[in-house]
Amino acid sequence: QVQLVESGGGLVQPGGSLRLSCEASGGTFTRYVRGWFRQAPGKEREFVAAIGLTTGYTQYADSVKGRFTISRDNAKDMVYLQMSSLKAEDTAVYYCAGRSGVDVVTLQTGYDYWGQGTQVTVSS
Repeated sequence: QVQLVESGGGLVQPGGSLRLSCEASGGTFTRYVRGWFRQAPGKEREFVAAIGLTTGYTQYADSVKGRFTISRDNAKDMVYLQMSSLKAEDTAVYYCAGRSGVDVVTLQTGYDYWGQGTQVTVSS
């Protein structure tokens, strides 16, 4: 059974930084794609970033380009989301997702496995 577990969320001031981690277990993820999505209160869940674990190819939502960086450590089955210059509108529950296919996609329906989420709150 594949499991994804997020960590690293918390409260941070506007302009601050935070690093989220996503650990995978129970399966072989080296050929998969890993993504980050987020859901703010009262809003739909939206794509944030994704990375091809073999190619290293990355894709970002326009709203986070230049501020967020997704990276991976295949040896540890870990994916990270480094978030900088955080804004109040980045406040959301952040979910890690895993995809069995090799193409990086932004649609939620393209992902097969989901973590439980970690709360990120940006507030002074």
